[in-house]
Formats: sequence, C-alpha cells, structure tokens
Amino acid sequence: MKLHELEREQLLAVGLDEAWRFFSSPRNLDRITPPDLRFRIISTDIDGMFPGQILEYRVKAIPFLWQTWVTEIKHLSERSSFVDEQRLGPYAFWFHRHTFTPVDGGVLMKDRVSYAMPFGIIGNLVHRLYVRRKLEWIFDFRYRELDRLFNRSGAYPPAA
Repeated sequence: MKLHELEREQLLAVGLDEAWRFFSSPRNLDRITPPDLRFRIISTDIDGMFPGQILEYRVKAIPFLWQTWVTEIKHLSERSSFVDEQRLGPYAFWFHRHTFTPVDGGVLMKDRVSYAMPFGIIGNLVHRLYVRRKLEWIFDFRYRELDRLFNRSGAYPPAA
C-alpha cells in the first residue's frame, strides 16, 4: 500500500474562536465542498463535534455514481486540532488532520491528509491519472471558499 500526502495551509483573518466555531460544525462542510460533488450529510448528530463522532456523507465523485463515506472524529483538541479518519469509503486509508494556530492577522489553518488507494497497482494508476488532481481541485475550491468567507468579508455568514 502506497501512502500519499496532501498538505495545505491558509491564513484566515478571524479569531481562533470564530474559526473553531466554523470548522467544528459538520454542518459547514458542505459550504466548502464543490457543488459538483453533490455532497450530502446523512448523519443527524451534527450539532458540534466530539471524539468518537461518526459522520456519514454521500458524494458523487464520479458522474452517475454515489459514494457513501463514513468518518470518525478522532484526537480532538478543543480550539487547536482534530482528525477525521475514514471508516467506510473510497480509500483504503484516510487520515485528515486539521490544525488551527493563532498568528498575527488571524488563524493559520493547516490540513494534512495521508491516504492510500485500494486495489494496489490499479488504484495507484487511477490515483496518478485522476484522484490526485480531483483532491487538489477539491482543496483548491475549499481554499477559495474559505478566502471568500473569512478574508474578504471579515466574517463568515451564518449557517443556513
């Protein structure tokens, strides 16, 4: 199994409390996910975040194919970091660490995703041809949305 890494960081021009309030609400995940994925939260226990929380989503990563994705919130450190680990989904392994550090001008948010593809050599070929670009596209979209929500307006609009 080949382990892949994706890292991103972004300065958010808000305080730590505001950044944490946004990211610790699973309800906001669809706001920073490309609409093309048709991301839907299936779980009903999504008010806040806690260690051991199981979250179920549906996404349409490939046209005409819905994928169920189940993650567990792990290693939560209030106002500092949390990890979501895949329990069921498209990857053989998925470990996504989110960190939040107060800095001059706001909060430095970092994402580090460690993941592996299923199906051995075939999965790694699909990764090279499609999956890596798709993940970068998703995180590029996320970066732009977070910039729009936190940096241009000075505050994010309330969740619907």
